[in-house]
Amino acid sequence: MKFKVNVDNRTFEVEVGDLYARPITVLVDGEAFEVWPEESMLAALSPAAAPAPTVAAAPRPGTGALRPVSAKTPAVPGRDRTKTVAAPIPGVIVSIAVQPGDSVTAGQELCVLEAMKMKNVIRAARAGEIAVVHVAVGQHVKHQDPLIEYAD
Repeated sequence: MKFKVNVDNRTFEVEVGDLYARPITVLVDGEAFEVWPEESMLAALSPAAAPAPTVAAAPRPGTGALRPVSAKTPAVPGRDRTKTVAAPIPGVIVSIAVQPGDSVTAGQELCVLEAMKMKNVIRAARAGEIAVVHVAVGQHVKHQDPLIEYAD
């Protein structure tokens, strides 16, 4: 979806990617950002009537609402991004809710990652069967480290 957004008398061209992907990729005047909307906001939306999420122009530190995509952090070569759930931020795994062979639905909790004293629930972006859990409780992960892998 493409929009023209006015902020402080400036107009930006904004292109919003898949609203149900995590993160949502948003292009603002050609610059890529990752958007992490509140899960409670998406739970209230039906897939047929999902408006674009509201993105703060200057989010508070630690909210994770809007973050530039680093050109220095390329996608991991050889990893199928549709099959792998990657760490959205660096942190420590505090719980794992699935194991290989489990069937999950979109939005279901997969694990919890703690970063900067905040617990972040990592949820399934799609339904499927879990093939591999790449992490363990207490493990430190970096941005984009593989957490969970789907079988299909």
